[in-house]
Amino acid sequence: MNNSVFLYSLLLLFGVFISAISQVLLKKAAMKQYASPLQEYLNPQVIFAYVLFVGTTFLSILAYRGIPLNLGPVLETTSYIYVTIFGVVIFHEKVTRQKMLALILIILGVLVYSI
Repeated sequence: MNNSVFLYSLLLLFGVFISAISQVLLKKAAMKQYASPLQEYLNPQVIFAYVLFVGTTFLSILAYRGIPLNLGPVLETTSYIYVTIFGVVIFHEKVTRQKMLALILIILGVLVYSI
């Protein structure tokens, strides 16, 4: 892997990580009670999360300029790992054997498909 592909890969991984953070923000916002349905969607936390999603879309566009198309989905599967870790650390979710097996199967499936 040449230096350019490595840097673009890091850019995509960074975007995937930021996307996982925005998912956490949306989940935290969904756990709150609001006075009206409009406030559920028009509050700073939700708006910021969607701004992050838009930003990660642009990061993905930039990253795909320098990485092979078959490498992108492999790198994007790291989002499942980030979301699982955030779920355990932030939301105190339990990772059951079944969830861990599903996570491994998803990652292996994408790796096999990309090869």
